[in-house]
Amino acid sequence: MIKVGIVGGTGYTGVELLRLLVQHPHVELTAITSRGEAGTLVADMFPSLRGRVALKFADPKDAPLDRCDVVFFATPNGIAMQQARPLFDAGVRVIDLAADFRIKDIASWEKWYGMTHAAPDLVAEAVYGLPEVNRETIRKARLVANPGCYPTAAQLGLLPLIEAGCVDTDHLVADCKSGVSGAGRKAETHIMFAEASDNFKAYAVAGHRHLPEIRQGLGVAAGHEVGLTFVPHLTPLIRGIHATLYARVTREEDFQALFEKRYAGEAFVDVMPPKSHPETRSVRASNICRIALHRPQGGDMLVVLSVIDNLTKGAAGQAVQNMNLMFGFDECTALSHVPVLP
Repeated sequence: MIKVGIVGGTGYTGVELLRLLVQHPHVELTAITSRGEAGTLVADMFPSLRGRVALKFADPKDAPLDRCDVVFFATPNGIAMQQARPLFDAGVRVIDLAADFRIKDIASWEKWYGMTHAAPDLVAEAVYGLPEVNRETIRKARLVANPGCYPTAAQLGLLPLIEAGCVDTDHLVADCKSGVSGAGRKAETHIMFAEASDNFKAYAVAGHRHLPEIRQGLGVAAGHEVGLTFVPHLTPLIRGIHATLYARVTREEDFQALFEKRYAGEAFVDVMPPKSHPETRSVRASNICRIALHRPQGGDMLVVLSVIDNLTKGAAGQAVQNMNLMFGFDECTALSHVPVLP
């Protein structure tokens, strides 16, 4: 058994982590923190966990995080970089679900996130937690930077093409849509029911914080910087991301076979048959990314459809997948759920 702590247990990614971890046979939940809800039973806030979690939320300063084997940070950006070092000193491994350690270029991170980085030396050490790319490095990591939701869907959809060098990497397009849970569990006008329901809109067209993260990952695969236009949209869904990705062919391949070979043996990437159209509901509450490839009218533009649940493969599920790798468990442990339908 390993002892697990969660910093920031009251948000959507926090409760999703709890949902998965309580079903993990090798995990003992040791501490779940919240300054605002300290002393409150976790199951009183989240009745779905009644009978599964007996802990109360603890103030971070009182929680026995230093006695854990691994601590998840399900916190806003800027928290983990300030609190991770004492945990390392105590021999604790860290998985950060926020963006503090994802982007290697510190100046770029500070530009996009609007704050000074508190631990730039740890950024160099952090392993980017996309298992389909960095599996072996994750196994040995002390600090894992869990990928963002849009970057997970976009990178998994484009990586086989980038790695094969068969598309124009100067003019990639990621047209992505997310459910409102991606904005977090907070009171903001644009995600209120009356604002988000029966509506569809683009946002952050001039630049979204996930843009440099996607460019970084694709650039590593390509061996050089890539050109990417990324446009996110808000949809009237609770869960789900749908990424429609465009890449111009520069060399002919059997593209379906290319994707099937790249993800052969990957438990959480499903390359669907030709002409398929994956739906967000087909991955709801699961750790699966479903991908389908199209070539409209047989032209030179490939269209890749990539869908994930933003809270699971896009956040908490991928974090548990990384934990499994770090501690030598079967990678699928606590993650083999069939998606929820309807």
